[in-house]
Amino acid sequence: MNSQATESDNTALTLSERVKLLRKKSGLTLEELAMASGVSRSMLSQIERGQANPTLTVACRIAQAFSISIGELVHEPWTQSGIEVIRADDASHLYRSDDQCRIRTLSPLNMEKSIEFYEISIAPGAALTSAAHFEGTKELFTLHKGSVEIQSESDISSLKKGDSAHYRADVDHSIRNTGNGRAEGYLVVTYMG
Repeated sequence: MNSQATESDNTALTLSERVKLLRKKSGLTLEELAMASGVSRSMLSQIERGQANPTLTVACRIAQAFSISIGELVHEPWTQSGIEVIRADDASHLYRSDDQCRIRTLSPLNMEKSIEFYEISIAPGAALTSAAHFEGTKELFTLHKGSVEIQSESDISSLKKGDSAHYRADVDHSIRNTGNGRAEGYLVVTYMG
């Protein structure tokens, strides 16, 4: 047996064990996983028994059904990095991007949502206006460049470069650029669970 065949067998075995483990941890039947992934029940059964080595497309569908990356699906747990990087040019992390405002999430998309971290850029005269979030939600905004006015319900405060504001976000609130250039800063949103 050549080394490529052995490596392929090891990958199939690792994938088979990983899919079985994830499916059982999620409490899914083969039928439910088939519906969630769009991969046939028979193919999933063959993968779990180590009798099939899925295509990249099939592996991607299975990973998406578990809300994990393909890397997390196929790698053995001890070989995974403990560091998750969000690249500056990764368009999947752009929450909003238009002439008025650019919002880029700096939190991993699969992270628990009790806290979110964003990079914000607001055009002169524009505002990022939000309706009330869930009860107990707070925001912390730190201004890196420019000047803004923070409004939380009827409370208003002005910020200059380097200032931070912590305020209620379970009421109508906004961040308005009051300067002549773009205002840039970092926003942390915390949800009380």
